[in-house]
Amino acid sequence: MFKPIAATACATLSFFAAQTASHVSAADYPSRPVRVIVPYAPGGATDIIARQLAIKLNEAWGQPVIVENRPGASGNIALELAARATPDGHTVLVGNVSTNAINETTFAKVLPIKPSRDLPGVTGLVEIPHLWLAHPSVPANSLKEMAEHIKKSGGKMSYASAGLGSYPHLDVANFLKANGVQMTHVPYKGGAGQIIPALIGGETQFTMLNMASTLQHVKANRIKALATTWPTRRPEVPEVPTVAEAGYPGMGTNAWQGLFAPVGLSKPVLEHLHASVVKIMNDAQMKDALAKQLMYPKLHKSPAEFSRFVDAEIKHWAKVVKENNIAVE
Repeated sequence: MFKPIAATACATLSFFAAQTASHVSAADYPSRPVRVIVPYAPGGATDIIARQLAIKLNEAWGQPVIVENRPGASGNIALELAARATPDGHTVLVGNVSTNAINETTFAKVLPIKPSRDLPGVTGLVEIPHLWLAHPSVPANSLKEMAEHIKKSGGKMSYASAGLGSYPHLDVANFLKANGVQMTHVPYKGGAGQIIPALIGGETQFTMLNMASTLQHVKANRIKALATTWPTRRPEVPEVPTVAEAGYPGMGTNAWQGLFAPVGLSKPVLEHLHASVVKIMNDAQMKDALAKQLMYPKLHKSPAEFSRFVDAEIKHWAKVVKENNIAVE
């Protein structure tokens, strides 16, 4: 478990942010290097989009934009670090459905910040198709066959996730519950960057991950794809059925990634940051580059619109977390 900051610091977080915000101006923003915090190790989807965005922001602003990977504690180390940063736009977070929607419920009793309050949204970034995956040695070529194999194994198999309460954890938990079977949960603090080698090496046998991180391994037969969570079959793997075709409609998440900033950021700087990011994400060259990595822009017209979207996601996942009795005391 991560080490929370001092209680007194948490109590003054919002007050400090509010006091600082009044001194922030968009006139010379950014005036120094910008830090982009990523909650996972290099190699996963969140890291990929953060680095793509950082390159383009550097070109647009003429200031260094530095990606800082801070994995651990299901993304909470990065959440806390970003929330404690001075709210002047020079520290932002690329988070996702796990860190900025699910963690609010899962870690409500131990997380010293509240993501929806202390890290309001700037805009969504991308949505990514996902795959249900297995180690090649598993004698199953569909989700139904996977459920049967898990049952026959007597609970001796394991599945990977990006951490307790992450969406892959919850999605696999829902799958197991729907089939009345059990597996051992193995969380990897580094996200896909650590899960993929573990799955390839046979340390774990089952997971659900994004196509951006896993497609090359599927094509090389290092990982077996059982189904896609995308509404339609993917042209990259036309032989892989959708979850609906596989008999599990709605099973699995096409995760979103988004940009967040510490509470208290002045409105002019927030609007400037939003406009800069949206312009970059809407650029045809950027869209083409993202599409090649199986990422598709999911932008919002304003920070307020994105925050409303995240709030709705928090409510949705709170129900899933409670149904699976997943919480950290």
